[in-house]
Amino acid sequence: MSKKNRGQIESTAETVTRSQAELKATAYHEAGHAVMAILLGRPVEKVTIAPGQLQSGISRLGACKIQKGRHKASKDPMEDEVLILLAGMVAESRVTGRYCQLGASQDLLLVESLLSVNRAKNERQLQRLAQRLIDKTDNLLNGAEPSKAIELIANELMEKETISGRAVRHFLDMAKQQCF
Repeated sequence: MSKKNRGQIESTAETVTRSQAELKATAYHEAGHAVMAILLGRPVEKVTIAPGQLQSGISRLGACKIQKGRHKASKDPMEDEVLILLAGMVAESRVTGRYCQLGASQDLLLVESLLSVNRAKNERQLQRLAQRLIDKTDNLLNGAEPSKAIELIANELMEKETISGRAVRHFLDMAKQQCF
């Protein structure tokens, strides 16, 4: 099956259009994770929109694999992790016009777990902290360079399905040059 038709069984125009829209949303979602990781000094190994399964057996639509053990020192590593997790949903919203909590459900469960264990004492605190971090994520990705990098990476993912961390850095550099 060609990349253009991956994941599509029915051949109606509506299904093809919806599937392309879902692939585009997934590409932006994964590009968001990758760009935020790089912005925070975390090296990316690869990014893909190929469907697969998590270790828990849950299906996933794509993945951004971040290299373990190598990253710049951070003032708040837990917050950095949350920002990377939220970046997918925030970037995807640029295409869909809304936060798709269903598509980001695994990310949001991890965010809730991290914040509940480490920062929030009650549900109200959890909600306020989560919203503050969503706003921060949106602000960080809203600049010209990150936005352009997300677009470039998402377009490449739509064409090639999987790209290397080196390609992610290349597109971030291209975005910096184009926005300079």
